[in-house]
Amino acid sequence: MWDGSRSSKTFKPKKNIPEGSHQYELLKHAEATLGSGNLRMAVMLPDGEDLNEWVAVNTVDFFNQINMLYGTITDFCTEESCPVMSAGPKYEYHWADGTNIKKPIKCSAPKYIDYLMTWVQDQLDDETLFPSKIGVPFPKNFMSVAKTILKRLFRVYAHIYHQHFDPVIQLQEEAHLNTSFKHFIFFVQEFNLIDRRELAPLQELIEKLTSKDR
Repeated sequence: MWDGSRSSKTFKPKKNIPEGSHQYELLKHAEATLGSGNLRMAVMLPDGEDLNEWVAVNTVDFFNQINMLYGTITDFCTEESCPVMSAGPKYEYHWADGTNIKKPIKCSAPKYIDYLMTWVQDQLDDETLFPSKIGVPFPKNFMSVAKTILKRLFRVYAHIYHQHFDPVIQLQEEAHLNTSFKHFIFFVQEFNLIDRRELAPLQELIEKLTSKDR
């Protein structure tokens, strides 16, 4: 959880959870447990809480974190430096959202990430998918939508680590990136939200970051 004071530059506008809402209380709970430093504990579903709501609150938070992390390196991620969206030499991603772009298209990393973050933002803003009002139920397909969002957000982490780690170090954002990614990985592992094959581009890093906390 980051308060945004480190860098005011975000890639897309921050998605706010309304103050006073139950989801806001959940977010505060998550921040408090994160402060304890035990990420394995911090990601667990709090007693008596709804899994969909917990996943929703954390998905919004990860969107905000990645939004800010990518915002710090946008000057280094250009059409020239990143003509394809990749995570190292073995992994390349083509964009499709199933509605506007049905057939996957090859595009530059900045264009892909722009498509991706705009698409995520549209999902988060959709009250039928991510209801912010108390008592409004989550749709039956909520978990599958959340899994797709998290799978795609992972690709931004993977691209930053593989293609832009030097500027991250220069900007002294390395600890920030690692903590954010570690939190993300513990969360998706806790609820089995991303297929292991999708995590392959950062498998070594994942093992390194999580082995100390088994």
